[in-house]
Amino acid sequence: MTATLRLALAQVNPTVGDLAGNAAIVREWSARAADAGAHLVAFPEMMLTGYPVEDLVFRQSFVEASQQALLKLAADLAADGLGELAVIVGYLDADGPARLGADSTSPVGPRDSLALLHRGVVAARYDKHHLPNYGVFDEDRYFVPGDTLTVVRAQWADGSQADLALTICEDIWQAGGPFAVAASARVGLVININGSPYELNKDDLRLPLVQRRAAEAGAAVAYVNMIGGQDELTFDGDSMIVATDGTLLARGPQFHQALLVHDLHLPEADPDAPAGHLGTMRVARVPLTTSWAAPEGPAADAGLADRLADEAEVWNALVMGLRDYVRKNGAKSVLLGLSGGIDSSVVAAIAVDALGAEHVVGVSMPSGHSSQHSRDDAAEMARLTGLDYRVEPIQHMVDAFLSNLNLSGLAVENLQARVRAVILMALSNQEGHLVLTTGNKSELAVGYSTLYGDSVGAFNPLKDVPKTLVWKLAHWRNTVGEVIPENSITKPPSAELRPGQLDTDSLPPYEQLDAILAGYVDGDQGRDELVADGHDPALVDRILRLVDGAEYKRRQSAPGTKISFKAFGRDRRLPITNRWRES
Repeated sequence: MTATLRLALAQVNPTVGDLAGNAAIVREWSARAADAGAHLVAFPEMMLTGYPVEDLVFRQSFVEASQQALLKLAADLAADGLGELAVIVGYLDADGPARLGADSTSPVGPRDSLALLHRGVVAARYDKHHLPNYGVFDEDRYFVPGDTLTVVRAQWADGSQADLALTICEDIWQAGGPFAVAASARVGLVININGSPYELNKDDLRLPLVQRRAAEAGAAVAYVNMIGGQDELTFDGDSMIVATDGTLLARGPQFHQALLVHDLHLPEADPDAPAGHLGTMRVARVPLTTSWAAPEGPAADAGLADRLADEAEVWNALVMGLRDYVRKNGAKSVLLGLSGGIDSSVVAAIAVDALGAEHVVGVSMPSGHSSQHSRDDAAEMARLTGLDYRVEPIQHMVDAFLSNLNLSGLAVENLQARVRAVILMALSNQEGHLVLTTGNKSELAVGYSTLYGDSVGAFNPLKDVPKTLVWKLAHWRNTVGEVIPENSITKPPSAELRPGQLDTDSLPPYEQLDAILAGYVDGDQGRDELVADGHDPALVDRILRLVDGAEYKRRQSAPGTKISFKAFGRDRRLPITNRWRES
């Protein structure tokens, strides 16, 4: 005998700290799931609080607000007429009076938790077992791990039963943990709710991962992930359902909200299935009596969404990261220096795609060294996108400084960049725009920027994008619709801060630079490894000195969307005062 579960996965976009707004999202999408005939709907990790909450976890008022919001949500769902729908939602929990059913033997402290809401109450809960502490994650700092696998035995109106195990995010990345215990508990389905941040090609890792855990559990696996931007992180969705044999049954889109509704035929629960301690965890069995009936009509099939090509994937991440940073922080428009070069043009195109041209201001700030073609390219970029375009010449302002300061060489070059920064920040203060900086990862790595000049801004969409990828993104975006002038893509890059200046006056060709940076920054390779890979030893020494010497600049740089395995800021954290040098 099998039970047919109509399962819904809600791939949605919560906001950190907006408990009321996130609860409203749960209610809205739960109603959609109920309208589709779903028995159970699962939302992402820490859905109620948003994710990651970071040091908010240390505020008792925030923890208690999360706990109370959960209880209110359970009651509100019942009042909405959705009490028979089982709703799985992530939230922040901790010990204390509001912790329902707390086990006094459990470790004391905050928990990354989920709750199953049914008929107006918290019917079951689970605390995340594996706590990631690498890359962007510091969960050992914030949470205590759970030690109990919750297995819900759902009973349909006809008496059929199925066992569902509940897990959270990192639990699926580690072998031998909750999924192995789920196998010992003989469950038919493991539900895994996630806040899994995006990085390029991570979707290629997820499917084999979920398939491995399905094999380990001997059960189907339902994996739901959030979408949206949170500071430097973006979440790309890519929710899926995998059968016990590894067959991909359903898969959601990337970077878009979606409700995946799919019928699963689950094995009848084993009445003799064990409980208590099984392997590394204790198993707690929770009965769930429902009035669920077998779905009528055609079977629900969520389908398989197409995967995105690399450039499309990165572009969507950058657009989403900027859009959510602006909107979730209450801004309405952005402002950037539009030089006519490739970096500012790509940032402008991202901003227009994210916010609409009417919410993007581009300012051309030519000096005496600005070429006519750069001025023309900036104007053409504005024409192609329709953004608000302004021209503010700076040479008279630079001359005013120079009439009072005895400067030469690099100091004069940096003065031009800093005058431009003053203009952008003044317009930001006057008109309320959020300033975007336009430096790329390659420049940030070697310090090829002016502190308090072209590095000024509230957000940097290209912070984690190497220069060679900037060009690829520009070419790709123009295949969708031309928004970036061809000359901005093809001309040699230049800061235009002195006569005839080119980037290659100070840096090697970007193809060589990015290859070394990929090894040193992203791969943590040492000098000898880079030389063994075929890079010129003198060039390696030069680039490594530049990267190490620019740490103080990077520490002061604006946040920007993470797209790589190792982004500056959250991923790569090195001391500024540091005498270690590769040799």
